[in-house]
Amino acid sequence: MSQIAATAAGTTTVAKAPNPLTTALRPLALDIAAPLAGFYLLHSAFGMSEFAALAWSGTIPAARTALGLLRERSLNLFAALMLGVNLLGLALTTVSGDARLMLAKDAVLSGGLALAVLGSALTARPLMSAALRPFLTKGDAARDAAWDRLAAGRADGSRAFRRHERTFSAIWGTALLTECAARVVGAFTLPVATMAWLSTALLVAAIAAGSVLGQHAAEPMAKLVTAETAA
Repeated sequence: MSQIAATAAGTTTVAKAPNPLTTALRPLALDIAAPLAGFYLLHSAFGMSEFAALAWSGTIPAARTALGLLRERSLNLFAALMLGVNLLGLALTTVSGDARLMLAKDAVLSGGLALAVLGSALTARPLMSAALRPFLTKGDAARDAAWDRLAAGRADGSRAFRRHERTFSAIWGTALLTECAARVVGAFTLPVATMAWLSTALLVAAIAAGSVLGQHAAEPMAKLVTAETAA
């Protein structure tokens, strides 16, 4: 009986480890999905003005950007990007009255995102890598560590990995910039009623193009991660 009691007393509760994939996707949800969902919810469901909805939805990326700078001494790229898009949107809300200008304004916002993604392809931290990483590492700690070694230049395949990494962001940036240009042209040449639904169709097409064409870079990256994990 005393042995059973001692065993029970010595038993400790082991906390369940968080899912690595969930942990990897959480920043994307907070930095991108939450501000976008907040804007549409406040503007469409609660009837807030476009300016007010943009201002309130921008508090999340603003707070995360500030915390990153103060606590980690680093810039949260996705949060800073969404903050920039929100600030640009606030500046452009002065454009009103002309339906064509409003359509063009929405295109300019996506164009700002496209230029940021394209510009990041020339740096050591391409923006789209953060979105791709959870899908290639699959929540596996070994694959996640292999990604870190490849991205940091500590693996044999690092040079090829970095090249594909930049290519992936370049593909997505080009697809989004093309969509932006098509929407601006359409805003001033096509009937407003046509652009009301075509704008969404163009955005869906751009996302589809980025997903399909991006595989040319994502697949080699996945193979390099697999090889580095095995090594």
